[in-house]
Amino acid sequence: MARECGAAELHVGGDWSAYARRREQRLVRACAAERIELRVHPGVTVVAPGAVTPAGGDHFKVFTPYHRAWLAATKRRPAPTPRRLSPPVGLPVGRLPAAASLLRDAPSPERAGGGEAEGRRRMRAFLRDGLGTYEERHDDLAADATSGLSPYLRFGCLSPLELLSEAEDRPGGEAFARQLCWRDFHHQVLAAFPDLPRRDYRPRGKRWSRSQRTFDAWRRGQTGLPIVDAAMRQLLREGRIHNRARMIAASFLVKDLRIDWRWGARHFWDLLSDGEIANNAGNWQWVAGTGNDTRPNRRFNPLRQARRFDPGGEYVRRYVPELAAIEGAAVHEPRRPS
Repeated sequence: MARECGAAELHVGGDWSAYARRREQRLVRACAAERIELRVHPGVTVVAPGAVTPAGGDHFKVFTPYHRAWLAATKRRPAPTPRRLSPPVGLPVGRLPAAASLLRDAPSPERAGGGEAEGRRRMRAFLRDGLGTYEERHDDLAADATSGLSPYLRFGCLSPLELLSEAEDRPGGEAFARQLCWRDFHHQVLAAFPDLPRRDYRPRGKRWSRSQRTFDAWRRGQTGLPIVDAAMRQLLREGRIHNRARMIAASFLVKDLRIDWRWGARHFWDLLSDGEIANNAGNWQWVAGTGNDTRPNRRFNPLRQARRFDPGGEYVRRYVPELAAIEGAAVHEPRRPS
C-alpha cells in the first residue's frame, strides 16, 4: 500500500507480544528495502513498557510499586484530532473474514457492536453516568457497573491515554485509572517475558489435571456451581464476563478443578471480545499463582464471593435460566450438574 501511494513514511502503533515484535522486524526489513521510513509510536498503553523501571531491573514484578511509578510518570499529551482524513483512492479492498472462521467455538450471539463510533458513544455514557459510582459499584455483579470499554481499548477503537485524560480528574476517576494501570502493568510484564501466554512466569511445580470432561463442563457452564456457570454462560452469550465473575470462574478452574491455566486462557482467548494477550495471560497466571500475585496460594471461595457480590442472586438468574424460579441467595447453592 505504501508503494502504491508513494508514501515516504509508515506510521504504526507499537505492540508487545512475541508475534507483534516479529511483525515489526519484518516491517523494518521491508521498509528498508523500499526506502520508506518506519516510525513506531506508543498508544497501546498509557505508559509504554520500559518507560518506568525499578532500580536494577527491566520491569516491575509487583503491581503496587509499579502503580506508584506509573502515577508519577510523565504522560504523553493526546494529539489533536485531525480535521480531515484523506485515504488513498483506487486501492483494492478485501473482505472481512466471518467471525466464525476465526474461532474454535461459535461466536457469542449477543456480543457488543464494534467500531470507534460505538466505543466513543459508550465512553461518553460511562463518563457521564457510571464513573462517579464506579469505585463502590464495579464489583456488583447484578448491577454490571463496569465501564464495558475494554473491547474498544483492545482493538484500538479507543485510546487508553485519552480515556485516562477524560476520567482522572472526575469523581471516581482515581479508581478507574487504577484499572488502566493494571492493563499497562501486564503489558510491561509481557514485554519483558514474551513467553507469558505459554510458560509459567514463576514456576511452582504444579501438577495439573487433564480431564477433558471436567474442562468441558466448566467451559459450557455446567459445573453445578451457579456463580461459575453464570460466568461461563455470560461468556458464551455475550463474549464478555463481568470482571469479578471472571476471577471467580478462573480461580475455580485452576484452584478447585486443578486444570492448567493455559486451557482456560485459550478458551477465554477464543471468545472474549476484550481478550488481549498481555492481560489474558497475565490475569490467568495471577489467579493460578504462577504470575505476579504476591499471594500465590490465594483462592476465591465461589460461594462466599457469590453471597457477597450477588447477594440477591440476580446475576445467576440472568444467565442460568433454569434457576430463575429460586428466590434470593438460595440460588447460589451447589446443584447436580446438568
